[in-house]
Amino acid sequence: MSLKIQRRFTTAGLLILSLLMFSSVVSADLNAGLDAYFAKDYKTALQEWRPLAEQGDAEAQLHLGEMYERGYGVTQSYKQAGKWLTLAAEQGHAKAQYNLGVMYERGYGVIQNYKQAVKWYTLAAEQRHRSAQFNLGVMYWTGQGVIQDYKQAVKWLTLAAEQGDAEAQNNLGLMYQNSKGVIQDHKQAVKWLTLAAEQGHSEAQNNLGVLYQNGKGVIQDYKQAVKWYALAAEQGYAVAQFNLGFMYRKDQGVTQNYKQAAQWYALAAEQGYVDAQLDLGIMYALGQGVIQDYVIAHMWANIAASNGKSPKTRDLMTKQMTPQQLEQAQQKAREWVAKHNN
Repeated sequence: MSLKIQRRFTTAGLLILSLLMFSSVVSADLNAGLDAYFAKDYKTALQEWRPLAEQGDAEAQLHLGEMYERGYGVTQSYKQAGKWLTLAAEQGHAKAQYNLGVMYERGYGVIQNYKQAVKWYTLAAEQRHRSAQFNLGVMYWTGQGVIQDYKQAVKWLTLAAEQGDAEAQNNLGLMYQNSKGVIQDHKQAVKWLTLAAEQGHSEAQNNLGVLYQNGKGVIQDYKQAVKWYALAAEQGYAVAQFNLGFMYRKDQGVTQNYKQAAQWYALAAEQGYVDAQLDLGIMYALGQGVIQDYVIAHMWANIAASNGKSPKTRDLMTKQMTPQQLEQAQQKAREWVAKHNN
């Protein structure tokens, strides 16, 4: 009896030793593949990873799927990517589950299927995969693949936000600000938006600026509002460019400066932000910060009006113009729309 027990123990020991040796070889091959990958030697990376993937190694299957997804060293193929990612995902690999969820959400290589996306995001999110938690939160927020549930959205966004995901922090801040799935709490909104804004998230910077401008969750502070608007505006965020222009125009947190206001409005207007287009038109009509020009004024007001913004303002400008000026303005508006719709 003792010999039998000893034999089982010895066999187990040999098995463990064999597995450790195999694991070491697999690890070495995986690392060799990674070294080659980062050196952009994709052929070698594939040579290292493909045999492991075919033997069922989930990490290698993930890497191989990503190579097909990006077309690195192989002909780009979402179908092949999906094949390898599915094999890894079915073994419980969180990143593969997340990637597969993205493919189903966007319809890459598979028929778009939000329910399948939710399935894979959930499996990855339960393993604390940050991006999966964020995407799952958004799916619950929008009601894609699941019944819309703001409380579930808050749950998953909070988990991602607590791991430092700036996009999740921004969205969570908005949910506290707008009472979606939680009791409205502007202080909590400020907390989460600040965390995202400090990571350079432009939308969060703008949203935080709005709270400072209006004194929601913080003491009203126009200078702080200008600070956050400026950071977002400098990243090209159109809403912040408009808001910063407004602050310069209205003497809030900065010395009134119509020229600066017009410059920021112009940047936002060129991106198609309707409020900026209208206000820029008004500034041209009044000659605030720019040389008075009814042609340009009408052009911007007309573009804004075509998007439903205050056609009365455009019509008032029309009364101040000659037929020739009106024709020029309308032509400029058509040219702008044609250029920006292509």
